[in-house]
Amino acid sequence: MSLPRSYLRSTFGGLRRPHVLRQDLLASLVVFLVALPLCVGVAVASGVPAELGLVTGIVGGLVVGFLPGSSLQVSGPAAGLTVLVFEAVQEFGLGMLGAIVLLAGALQIGLGLLRCGRWFRAISGSVVQGMLAGIGLVLIFGQLYTMAGAHQPRSGLGKLLGVPGLVVDAVRSPGMATGVAVGLGTIAVLVLWPRVPARLRVVPAPLAAVALATGVTAALGADVAHVTVRGLTEAIRPPGLDDLAALGGVAALGTALAFTLIASAESLFSAAAVDRMHNGPRTHYDKELVAQGVGNSLCGLLGALPMTAVIVRSSANVAAGATTSLSRILHGAWLLLFTALLPVAIGAIPLAALAGVLVHAGCKLVPVREIGPLLRRDRGEALILGATAVAIVTTNLFEGVILGVVLAVAKSAWDTSHVHVDVREKDRGHLVVALSGTATFLRLPRVLETLEALPKDRPIELDLSGVSHLDLACQTALEGWALRHNQAGCEPVRLTSGGPGVPAPRSRNAGLPGPAGGPVTDGVPESLGATGSDAGSR
Repeated sequence: MSLPRSYLRSTFGGLRRPHVLRQDLLASLVVFLVALPLCVGVAVASGVPAELGLVTGIVGGLVVGFLPGSSLQVSGPAAGLTVLVFEAVQEFGLGMLGAIVLLAGALQIGLGLLRCGRWFRAISGSVVQGMLAGIGLVLIFGQLYTMAGAHQPRSGLGKLLGVPGLVVDAVRSPGMATGVAVGLGTIAVLVLWPRVPARLRVVPAPLAAVALATGVTAALGADVAHVTVRGLTEAIRPPGLDDLAALGGVAALGTALAFTLIASAESLFSAAAVDRMHNGPRTHYDKELVAQGVGNSLCGLLGALPMTAVIVRSSANVAAGATTSLSRILHGAWLLLFTALLPVAIGAIPLAALAGVLVHAGCKLVPVREIGPLLRRDRGEALILGATAVAIVTTNLFEGVILGVVLAVAKSAWDTSHVHVDVREKDRGHLVVALSGTATFLRLPRVLETLEALPKDRPIELDLSGVSHLDLACQTALEGWALRHNQAGCEPVRLTSGGPGVPAPRSRNAGLPGPAGGPVTDGVPESLGATGSDAGSR
């Protein structure tokens, strides 16, 4: 992909100034130090070699960093996809992971070229928060097993239900207790690090916590499991032809689609958040989606983890004073140099320390502080958040998100559907039933309850002039009610034309006067109005 000179000039032109170059160089080192433990931790938690997380981080810096879209947000493996990747590796095997990520990247490129980037911002915030909360809970419960050196159940519900037994085993086993102590110590450092003197906070909290845990376990000779190092060239496994052919399966396609939607949504939400942190160029969402797709396609070809834009690394980049894309590009170069020159350092990291980092990251994904205000403001949105999170824990990520989206759409339809039924008496015993608002199947039961309670021995006029929209379910129900309501010998139900969204009634037979001069047959028009989709009765 060739980049236009105007983009390169606008993006990197500021590097001619020494202070900008120096600031971006320092920012890249900060981002590298934040990304290093997270890349390794996400890979281990996903059930893949640690080097594959670093490969994704390298691609996110050296490839996506050059592409237009967002200038300051940083891409790499994310905790938000850990659960889905772990499930995919368990179901399809490590060899199939690259093929799925490759397809997801191609889909992202297609969505970006079709200018679908802006639509990802329309996803309900409650669904996104519920998704992150569910991922966070599964991540927390799963990493408790890694911390203790125990085999973790495959399902989120199994992880949750197995925690009491895990606690009992950890108390009885000195080896498991040591791992738990290392993990809890790592979490304690992460929590307390913002309170240490400013000169120490130059070192990012994740790196400090992992380095301290590594040093303490080495000094004490603690018997804990460490990260397995295989080497970068041995860890990379491009997908084979059999893996690519297997993408035709429904399960593989569904997983690739889940990767696409979740990675795209997380990246674009991150871009929106990063844009609020600085005064530089705004994100072009479609271009950013294409850039993420290019990065994921390359990660798929290398058999690595999927990538997203990551808010933790991106916020660290902005806070460190980065002004151009150079900082995120260089962070990828530092990751490459570290992986190539110091692979032994990765093998010295205790797994329990990485588990502690991810438990802390999982806790941040659960929006505990936002739940109370959300309950007071809109209980329906809080219900969507909770239902999405619970569904992810009890089923899987894809099904949980689908449930959340369905609930959000249903709530939106319910909130926007309002139809009022007003019954008044006209001259000579006539009753006028006036419907106003948006009439759809959602509120149909209450509308029919009101209509069916009307006396059957009096002339009735059904006034639809205040109805702005009438769907097929309401149309059919009102036709049926008008046909059967009045007793034999009584004047048929008369109908008044609807509003702009409800065309005037038509009749099947001429001969009987309609409400506005048009004929009706037994009081039933051929069509009460147009078909539609929203609303109901108040």
